[in-house]
Amino acid sequence: MAHVELSLSEVFVPAAGASTEPGSDNFGRWSATVSDADEPCLLIDADTNVVAISAAGCDLLCLGEPDAVIGLPLLDGGLRLLDFTANRAELTEQEIDKIPPLLALSSGRLARGLLRVQAATEGAPVATVDAVSTPVATDGVVAGSLTFFSAV
Repeated sequence: MAHVELSLSEVFVPAAGASTEPGSDNFGRWSATVSDADEPCLLIDADTNVVAISAAGCDLLCLGEPDAVIGLPLLDGGLRLLDFTANRAELTEQEIDKIPPLLALSSGRLARGLLRVQAATEGAPVATVDAVSTPVATDGVVAGSLTFFSAV
């Protein structure tokens, strides 16, 4: 015969003045989570500036230290996106708009794809990564995107 035990605990009461609305400071919570994450991940804002990146994300993308990347535009100078041809040419602007972090921003939906990336520094290795991105909303509006990476 099955035995079930129930117990009651105290009710959580938020601090006075704290918002109980869903998504209150949602972007700030994700920023803190990404900064402390062990997984390779990245958070960008609606202007495509890097808000947070994990140390593992910097290692995978060969971007140096997180503090050196935060606040910079995602694609201006720090990261080169390459096509999958033998020539490894840089992606066109039209192709760049379809990478998962930017597609999640523009569509407001989950986006996934493979990326071939190379840090802009001389002689940096080329990496192929699987990227899964989701929009991050604040007050019901897309405020950025959160991307998790995995080496392929």
